[in-house]
Amino acid sequence: METQHLHRGRLIDHLQLVVRDLDASHRFYEAVLGTLGVPMGGRGDDWFWADELFVSSADSQAAQGVLTGRSHFALQARDRATVDAFHRVALANGGRDNGAPGERPYHPGYYAAFVLDPDGNNVEAVHHGEALRSAASVEITFEE
Repeated sequence: METQHLHRGRLIDHLQLVVRDLDASHRFYEAVLGTLGVPMGGRGDDWFWADELFVSSADSQAAQGVLTGRSHFALQARDRATVDAFHRVALANGGRDNGAPGERPYHPGYYAAFVLDPDGNNVEAVHHGEALRSAASVEITFEE
C-alpha cells in the first residue's frame, strides 16, 4: 500500500447554520459533538456555538431572517468506535440515517457515517484510519 501524506490547514475558519428549531438543533449537536469529545461553547437566546460551528435561528442578527440551505460537513472522529457512537447518538437525538457506519472508497481506511440533522444538513463523522498527527489541534492565542 502506498503511503499517503495529507496536510489539512485552516481552509474553513468557521461554519454557521441557520435553523428552523434552535432547541431541536441544540439537543442534536450537543449529543453528537459530545460523542466526538467537542464541548458546547455557549448559548444565547437565538444562537449557540461549539468549536467553529455556530448555529442560530432565523431571528438572529447574523441570519437576517434567512435559513441556510442543505449543507454537508464532516467532523473528525478519533477512531471507528467513535464514528459508530456518533451515528447511534445522532439517531437517538433527532437525526435521520443518511449512511450507516462503514468503509468508504475515498481512500484506504476512510471510515464514516452520515446523518441528516433536524434541518436536513448532511453531517458526517469520519475516521481516516491509523495515522500520525503533527498536532492534536491548532491553538491560537490572542494578545491584548
